[in-house]
Amino acid sequence: MWLPPAYKGTGGGYDVGYGVYDLYDLGEFDQKGSVRTKYGTRQQYLDAIKALHREGIQVYADAVLNHKIGADSAEVFKATPFRQDNRQSPKGGLEEIKSYTHFHFPGRQNKYSQFEWHWWHFDGVDYNEYKSDDRSTVYLVEGKRFDDYVALEKGNFAYLMGCDLDFQDEWVRREITDWGKWYLDTTGVDGFRLDAIKHISSWFFPQWLDDLEKHVGKDLFVVGEYWVPDVDTLKWYIDSVGARMSVFDVSLHYNFHYASKSGGNYDMRRILDGTLMQQRSTHAVTFVENHDSQPLQALESVVEPWFKPLAYAIILLRDQGYPCVFHADYYGADYNDKGYDIHMPSHRWIIDKLLYARQHYAHGSQYEYFDHFNTIGWTRLGNEKHPKAMAVIMSDGAEGSKWMEVGKRKTKFIDITEHIKEPIYTNDQGWAEFRCKGGSVSVWVQDSGLDLKALFGK
Repeated sequence: MWLPPAYKGTGGGYDVGYGVYDLYDLGEFDQKGSVRTKYGTRQQYLDAIKALHREGIQVYADAVLNHKIGADSAEVFKATPFRQDNRQSPKGGLEEIKSYTHFHFPGRQNKYSQFEWHWWHFDGVDYNEYKSDDRSTVYLVEGKRFDDYVALEKGNFAYLMGCDLDFQDEWVRREITDWGKWYLDTTGVDGFRLDAIKHISSWFFPQWLDDLEKHVGKDLFVVGEYWVPDVDTLKWYIDSVGARMSVFDVSLHYNFHYASKSGGNYDMRRILDGTLMQQRSTHAVTFVENHDSQPLQALESVVEPWFKPLAYAIILLRDQGYPCVFHADYYGADYNDKGYDIHMPSHRWIIDKLLYARQHYAHGSQYEYFDHFNTIGWTRLGNEKHPKAMAVIMSDGAEGSKWMEVGKRKTKFIDITEHIKEPIYTNDQGWAEFRCKGGSVSVWVQDSGLDLKALFGK
């Protein structure tokens, strides 16, 4: 379970967690207008982790380490102005600015950490009180340089927002490492989801993980959000951190996005092309949608609802990747943003069936049938512990069928999605012509008296 940022943001009880104010305040101190965070109090967070652990579920904490926002007071220092879209060429000389860069956390009063943040702990800011109407400038702090080994967008994409942490600074690295140790000791989480890693020097994270794993005496699972749909860049990042962490398969998400927008004119044979699932599956965390890609969000790249059952079948029922199910896709979501009413329908009915199939049938050898423009499929033949077979078939166009091998002779298969009611029987070579409806997915599993109504209801 990936839980959202648990620490106090600049909006107190309203900030979703990415406007980081105090990493040590998990909903314990009266800061930024509230004691609790958007999600609850410190004790509620710790209780939630314990409850998940009791059920055998690992917990990954969302860590936003790139920036801080909402300082307690302003400081005066010198900095060089750059345009937001060009971090290579200054647009002026060194000048005196006044910006909010002093974080001393009066509500916490040095509990857990006595570290105070000042302007010299940051390499860039985007606010100058002397020119408060100018929102087009990034200021590089005097004596600093933008972090290296980051994304090359804008020439150098180290700066994203707020007060950008200077990971070249030894004191910054030490404080973030000390915080990581404290967080693990306090919460007992099993790993991290790291936000905005393309803005942070990649060489920092192997050092950070070495210190944290040595501290807790166990391996930690870590997945980073490097938002770029280019698989070569994602593979470069994995290599640059020594394969110590996974990354989200953004390329696969964009394939889903484009396929869902193509109205049956997407070549489904190519759905895995240029993805981590295809090229570096051991370090791919696959997903269909997330909080950034949903409607009206910063990285909007919506996967249309009709295609989501197909996409979830791909990430849940194949043997590559570590799949991530989005809360809003499972439970649905309704919200208003920028004057628009957004409805995201629940896909729980199909995701539950796919999860059941994943647990009981998605095992053993995988045979692929990506040989038709619209209709593709694959089979899983089972293993010693899970011997039953499965065939998955989907079409983004008209209804389709495909001869596929499941290795079970003269055996009855039923569609666990219940899209097709009639069973299919394999021949004496263990093959059958499996079917699916148009714009749909069917998951054919070896029938052993499954009562689908008892398992999933109506």
